[in-house]
Amino acid sequence: MALSASSPALLRRLLCSSTPASSSVLRATFCSSSSGSGASPTPPPPSSIFGDDTEVANVPPLTTPKLFVSGLSRLTTDEKFQGAFAPFGRLLEAKVVTDKVSGRSKGFGFLRYATIEEAEKARQEMNATFLDGWVIFVDPAKPRQPKPAPQQDTRSSHAGFTTNKTVGWCG
Repeated sequence: MALSASSPALLRRLLCSSTPASSSVLRATFCSSSSGSGASPTPPPPSSIFGDDTEVANVPPLTTPKLFVSGLSRLTTDEKFQGAFAPFGRLLEAKVVTDKVSGRSKGFGFLRYATIEEAEKARQEMNATFLDGWVIFVDPAKPRQPKPAPQQDTRSSHAGFTTNKTVGWCG
């Protein structure tokens, strides 16, 4: 399907008239670049998906300088991740958890700052913002729970066979 020459004008009209201009970074950028008389000042893009002035309520204070970031793009690398969070303080660790086979991001990562105050500032500034085109969420990291040791089935018959509960007898 070929797009006509009037497609940008139609898209601009749909984006600018259907919803308020401050609800999307794309809409704010696209609608402000319309060809009109004179140069109109471009409004700054919203700092989060909630808008500039909306505060997320009931956020518990941090007790550790380690943060958990979810909603990462599959293309986010450690370097992009560290670059996005570096302005908020001294980063000691910035790690995107990756798949062992493909090497791509699993969609989450961990950060560790030098102080809790730096971590709190990063959480306030970066929670519900866009990184690599995806909305990310920054939360306090929870301590890792130890995995329980695997239990071995000690039941076996006198002939040396063991029972596999899903298949039956095996040897």
